[in-house]
Amino acid sequence: MPDEAELTRKRNRMVETQIVARGVKDPRVLAAMREVRRHEFVDGALVHEAYDDCPLSIGRGQTISQPYIVAWMSELLELSPKHEVLEVGAGCGYQTAVLAKLCRHVYALELVPELARQAQLNLMRAGIDNVTLMQGDGRHGWPQARIFERIIAAAAPSEVPQALLDQLAPDGRMVLPVGRGGYQQMTLVTRDRHGQVAINQLGAVAFVPLV
Repeated sequence: MPDEAELTRKRNRMVETQIVARGVKDPRVLAAMREVRRHEFVDGALVHEAYDDCPLSIGRGQTISQPYIVAWMSELLELSPKHEVLEVGAGCGYQTAVLAKLCRHVYALELVPELARQAQLNLMRAGIDNVTLMQGDGRHGWPQARIFERIIAAAAPSEVPQALLDQLAPDGRMVLPVGRGGYQQMTLVTRDRHGQVAINQLGAVAFVPLV
C-alpha cells in the first residue's frame, strides 16, 4: 500500500492532470478535491487505484465516480457555504464528502443499506459532520418534503424525476445524468425566482441507473 506522502502526491497530481486540465476552475472545488482523501472511500484492495482517471467498483453493482466527474458536477452546482444540498445516491460517501466541504449541510440518500452504512462509516472516519445520511429511495426525494437550493444525483434516471423537481427551490440548481442505456446526458436543471424551469444537456456521460 502506498504511504501517505505518495497518496498526497497522487491526489495533487489527480487535481492538476485530470480536473484542472479539463477546465474545472472553481478554487473551492479544487481545494475540496485536494483535501478529501479518495483512497479512504474505496476498498483496501483498490487503494493503489484511488487517484486513477476512472470510476471504481464499490460493490452491489455501484461505483465511485471518476474524480473529474465529481469535480465537474460540484462546480456546476455553484455552491456557497450557505447552501443545503440534497444528494441522491451517496454510494460510498466520496461525493458527499466533497459537497460537505463546499456547503452548509448535505442531506444524502442511498438506496442500498450496506452502502449507506459504509458511507456513514467513511464520513465519520473523514471527520465530516455536516451530513445527514438516510437509507432510502432517492427517486422520491427527501421524505420530509424539504425544499433544497441545490440537488445532485450520482445515478441516472430515464428522465428528471418530478419529486426532485418539486423539491428544487427558486433560484435552485440540480445536476444529474439523465437517459437510458449505457450512456446518458449530464443535465443541468435550473429554476428561476419566478419558478420557471430550464433543462440543459451538457454532454455524454456513463452512470449506473437510478434504481
